[in-house]
Amino acid sequence: MSRRLVPYRRPLLATLAAIAVLAGTAAAAPAATPQAAPVAATPLSTLDDTYYQNAVGKSGTALKSALHTIISSQTKISYSQVWDALKNTDEDPSNPSNVVLLYSGRSTPKSNNGGSVGQWNREHVWAKSHGDFGTATGPGTDIHHLRAEDVTVNSIRGNKDFDNGGSAVSGAPGNYTDSDSFEPRDAVKGDVARMILYMAVRYEGDDAFPDLEPNDKVSNGSAPNIGRLSVLKAWSLQDPPDSFEKRRNDVIFNQYQHNRNPFIDHPEWVASIW
Repeated sequence: MSRRLVPYRRPLLATLAAIAVLAGTAAAAPAATPQAAPVAATPLSTLDDTYYQNAVGKSGTALKSALHTIISSQTKISYSQVWDALKNTDEDPSNPSNVVLLYSGRSTPKSNNGGSVGQWNREHVWAKSHGDFGTATGPGTDIHHLRAEDVTVNSIRGNKDFDNGGSAVSGAPGNYTDSDSFEPRDAVKGDVARMILYMAVRYEGDDAFPDLEPNDKVSNGSAPNIGRLSVLKAWSLQDPPDSFEKRRNDVIFNQYQHNRNPFIDHPEWVASIW
């Protein structure tokens, strides 16, 4: 795997992007993860007393098992319904007519969705070929790991595992890729990690879908695994949940699937389980 030799490259890019925003030229730079508009959210203390009551106080495999039972109670949506769901969950809080694209960070009109170059489509963060679940209702339509993304950038990511390193991704500053892995921009590294780990807890092979598990490898191919776990754990610590990610979790819970990503509510549970 290729490695970048200039360790301060990405902080410099982030600084330049911030300067561009102040200068009114944000369209040419990747948008930072926006601060989402306030929503009516259930306090964590209330969730711990209700939704998570059978998980609080547990750790390790007992915690994972308890969370699996909790979050497996969900409403499932079709793959076509994902389009409208993403227009809500990924809405740009600064422009409600747009969505924010996961990797590129660009804000683009909600109506510009489809499969052509320049449009946005539905990115499976846990690549659907890793376990061969396709777009079947279940893991293939679970919007906790489906995000809006530019068609071209989505194709570049493909079904690669996640890891540090590679060459810059054209059209998505701050992202890097090589032959076997993809590294997202710093502002969403934790988002990616927590989506992957949600999938690993939600899908345990007991509902006709494969048992999805992270591992510390790349080039996992069609196996129901994705890596690298050690890197994902580091990303979750590096990039804790922000208001955009928390709002997204609330919207999915209140309006669509009626289940939550527990690692957004309790990021410390990542280290407890893995």
